[in-house]
Amino acid sequence: MKAVCQPPNSAATPPGVLSVVGIGADGWGGLTEQARGVVESADVLVGGERHLDLVPLTDVVKVPWPRPLRPGLAALFEEHAGRRLAVLASGDPLLSGIGTTLVELFGSDAVRVLPTVSSVTLARARLGWSAERTEVVSVVGRSVRAVARALAPGRRLLVLSADGATPAAVADLVTAVGYGRSRLHVLENLAAEGERRLDGTAAGWEHPPGAALNVVAVECLLDEGATPMSTVPGLPDDAFEHDGQLTKRDARASCLARLVPVPGQLLWDVGSGSGSVAIEWMRAHPDNRAVAVEPRDDRADRIGRNAERLGVPGLRVVRGHAPDALAELAAEAAPDAVFVGGGVSAPGVVDACVEAAVPGGRLVAHAVTLEAEAVLADARARHGGELLRHRLERAAPLGAMTGWEPARGLTQWSLVKENG
Repeated sequence: MKAVCQPPNSAATPPGVLSVVGIGADGWGGLTEQARGVVESADVLVGGERHLDLVPLTDVVKVPWPRPLRPGLAALFEEHAGRRLAVLASGDPLLSGIGTTLVELFGSDAVRVLPTVSSVTLARARLGWSAERTEVVSVVGRSVRAVARALAPGRRLLVLSADGATPAAVADLVTAVGYGRSRLHVLENLAAEGERRLDGTAAGWEHPPGAALNVVAVECLLDEGATPMSTVPGLPDDAFEHDGQLTKRDARASCLARLVPVPGQLLWDVGSGSGSVAIEWMRAHPDNRAVAVEPRDDRADRIGRNAERLGVPGLRVVRGHAPDALAELAAEAAPDAVFVGGGVSAPGVVDACVEAAVPGGRLVAHAVTLEAEAVLADARARHGGELLRHRLERAAPLGAMTGWEPARGLTQWSLVKENG
């Protein structure tokens, strides 16, 4: 077998090539001859209990997944070392499935995937929806709030459900954020005996919980008077719950333009306040990750509420003061981008952020006081980068006429960290 480079902190590579077989709700009869042969030749068959029950073989040891899953994988494969193993997974194992986890742990050369038709493909076939115009959101093991990020007028979503209660939870969420007119279609037990479809609107959803195996299809229709939320940075200030500690809309858009939200990358939002920068970073792409660092408990709680409401429940909130709170974060993973919104003038914060960022990482810091401006001027002198002064004026009543009202000035320092 070809040697495999292990990812950091991975479990030991299983003996030989580990085959991961996708199985649909139609069970054993839906498998190809090749897939059946892989399962029949295994000494040990690993999978969820539902998947294992679909296989009629009696001369194979059936082992359910450990709980918790990922920490228990190493021990599971070590226990059965030297035996022929096969894994059962839902449909396409690389579609929000165990196949992705196993490839991450063992490397692609050590995992062979034999997919069958996925629930997403079957759902699109039933509805006549094209792949390129359909967005898939999984809430399996995740908060249903993630659906909110994907909602937009005219969009089509397929939500991979966690259980029979998911459709009602999706309907409630969609209604709460201004899409109650949206049409919902729940497709249960696709390709299996007992396949069923339920239809309705989000606001009028009254169907009781049904089959645990279901996909929720959403045709997004915005309610009259409701305002859509863009994934392009620059949400209105009133989209966020805040106590005044908020990076305002225009400055936020400028900040994120320089932070460059590349899909899959990690942002630190230091002195996060309301979490607006971290939230917009994560809304830019579903794979984006962010950590909001905030010392005040009331603000940290508010960040969590904002993240839930705006569709990025995966935002991590760390309660603590910078730079002390950053040391542990840096040991976990270096950030690709860092924003310092609060605490700029605290000793060591800016330097700690520059040091922690990956080579080529982007940093942005804002200042509204003379003391903080002095820190940014010093940072530019020592590290380089760009200083920019924001001076915005808004039209406002001036007696019986209209005049320009200046907002508080803001200084922005941005840097792309040198490689090497």
